[in-house]
Amino acid sequence: MSDKPVIIMGAGGHAKVVVDALQLYGREILGFVTPDMKIGTEFCGKKVLGNDEAINHYLPDEVELVNGVGSLPRKNLRWKLADKMRKQGYIFASIIHPDAVIASDIILDEGVQIMAGAVIQSGTTVGQDSIINTGTLIDHDCKIADNCHLAPGVICSGGVKIGSNSHLGTGTIVTEFRSIGDNCTVAAGSVVFKDILDNAIFIQTRTNKKN
Repeated sequence: MSDKPVIIMGAGGHAKVVVDALQLYGREILGFVTPDMKIGTEFCGKKVLGNDEAINHYLPDEVELVNGVGSLPRKNLRWKLADKMRKQGYIFASIIHPDAVIASDIILDEGVQIMAGAVIQSGTTVGQDSIINTGTLIDHDCKIADNCHLAPGVICSGGVKIGSNSHLGTGTIVTEFRSIGDNCTVAAGSVVFKDILDNAIFIQTRTNKKN
């Protein structure tokens, strides 16, 4: 990890989680930016600096940004903010919680966030800004594209491919070598045993045979 101080975008539940991981690594947190709180408000022991424009008080080579905005199905605010700030020259820090277990050969793109209890096995790649949330298990040779969210407790067997901008709800299980397309939403608790095409909404539980 870099030793540059960080500014966290957002001040909600997901921001609390990334703060904890950053503090475990001793990263300096300058504060938060959010349009939802007044300047100077304290959140997680740090001050709100203002809205997104407050970032411009720092040059891109002086700080790194952390995306503390949560990811919800079919909502793209998180990804829009990241794109906006990158166009201004800023870099997003990747976060790997110290209680995550990751193989030595995995490839992580910029801005990836891997939360506590996640396990990622050999041969896996994770694309830019994707969230591998609490307790998610990813077996060997999986390919996770950009802007994905694997919610808490997701399980991916070996060789799974997940396209960009896709959301896998809490507790989803994906069987081996399945492919999930771009812009897909998989409902919490689903069992994915067949390929899913782009832009699909998929619901398939152990007791529900329709999707």
